[in-house]
Amino acid sequence: MERVELSRECEGVRIPAGNKMMLAQGTEAFITQSLGGTFTLQIAAYGGLFRVAGKDADALGKKPEDAGAAPASGGGDVEAMVWEQLKTCFDPEIPVNIVDLGLVYGMEVKDAGDGAKKVEVKMTLTAQGCGMGASIATDARFKIMSIPGVSEADVDLVWDPPWTPQMISPEGRERLGID
Repeated sequence: MERVELSRECEGVRIPAGNKMMLAQGTEAFITQSLGGTFTLQIAAYGGLFRVAGKDADALGKKPEDAGAAPASGGGDVEAMVWEQLKTCFDPEIPVNIVDLGLVYGMEVKDAGDGAKKVEVKMTLTAQGCGMGASIATDARFKIMSIPGVSEADVDLVWDPPWTPQMISPEGRERLGID
C-alpha cells in the first residue's frame, strides 16, 4: 500500500455501497489497488474504501490515464476490441478484471446503421447486494464507447445464472492464488 495525501478535492465512490462523496484536499489515504485506470483508496478519516476515477489521478500525485483512448490492438475487429476493453474493467475490491472474474456472461456486436456498431453486454456481480454494480457497468460502457465505430453500448446487469467462484478463468484463479 502506498500512502498519499490528496492534493485537491476529488470525487470518490464508497465501496461497496456505491454512493459518491467529495474527498477533501489534504486527506491521508492508502492506495490499495490501481488497475484499469481507477484507484482503490483506504481512507481512515472516512472509515473505509473508495474508488477514484483515473481522471482524478493527479489528486493522488499520479499521472491521469486516458481512459477514453482507443484499444491498443484488435486490428479493426470490434468484437476483439470490446473484449480487450472489458479486460480493463475491475471490481475495486478484487484485483482481477471482470472478464477473468467470470462476470461477463455474454457480448454481442450488432449493426447500428451507417457502418456503426452497437454493443450489448450481459454481466453480473459477485454478489447482488454490491453497490458498485452501476459503477462497474458504467466503466465498462464508457470504455466500450471509446472504440472507433461503436455508436451505442448497453451493459445490463443480470442475476441468472448466479455467479460462483467456479466461473473465474484460469488466469484469474492464478492471480487470486486459487487452486
